[in-house]
Amino acid sequence: MLIPPTLAAVGLGASLPAIAAFNVITLEYAEGIVLGAERAQCPVLLSISHNAVRFHGGLAPLAAACRALADSASVPVLLHLDHCESADLVLEAAGLGFASAMFDASTLPYDQNVAKTAEVAARGQESGLWIEAELGEIGGKDGAHAPGVRTDPVEAAAFVTATGVDALAVAVGTSHAMTERTARPDDALIARLADAVPVPLVLHGSSGVDDAGIRAAVIAGIRKVNVGTQLSAAFSHAMRTELGDRVDPRRALTAAREAIAGDVEHLLGVISAPL
Repeated sequence: MLIPPTLAAVGLGASLPAIAAFNVITLEYAEGIVLGAERAQCPVLLSISHNAVRFHGGLAPLAAACRALADSASVPVLLHLDHCESADLVLEAAGLGFASAMFDASTLPYDQNVAKTAEVAARGQESGLWIEAELGEIGGKDGAHAPGVRTDPVEAAAFVTATGVDALAVAVGTSHAMTERTARPDDALIARLADAVPVPLVLHGSSGVDDAGIRAAVIAGIRKVNVGTQLSAAFSHAMRTELGDRVDPRRALTAAREAIAGDVEHLLGVISAPL
């Protein structure tokens, strides 16, 4: 399997079976993620989604904060742009110190997905990024669990060859935005995809998968695990519990940051343990 240089540099493919990417919405998320990674002594990706960019009205301010945290961390921390639908934003990320970006054209018909992804992959790679793409549907729960929308290994191999991407997000039964850990990834399909596809496979929607399911997916061949909703649930619960009728939010934000750190430390132990 071809491991992108940026991931090989932090041990993926050698001592590290898989790497985790955790979604960042605010500075406290990023601080908690880095704190958890330092406790676990594991590398980590700070993942900023296109939705988070829209929320902040731009990429640069949050990226600068994440870059500062990465530079001062005691473990390797890389920046990743997630589910980006804009070629221009991918190239902006390259200039802001990002190591990688996911360009998501998965909602387009296959031929258009291939053409657009190949174009963005070439431009992003020229700028030093490794580029992830998506094939299949990792969307709402009903769609993602329907057999017909899962990634086909033969098509996946052709897609990677045609686009030149460095990693592939695959639809194997997980879903975004799940608040219960009841999804069951299709490990047999993951293994078939890992055999067919020469680049690392990415599991999106991992918040809906329990520890045993995540570990099984890594053993089957997943090399990057994305986590978002689980952190937001921990953050929001801590905020509600601690804020009460206080005016100053710092106590609640401290608790929320610590909740994220605890989840990150635990999940990195699940994801990064030697096979």
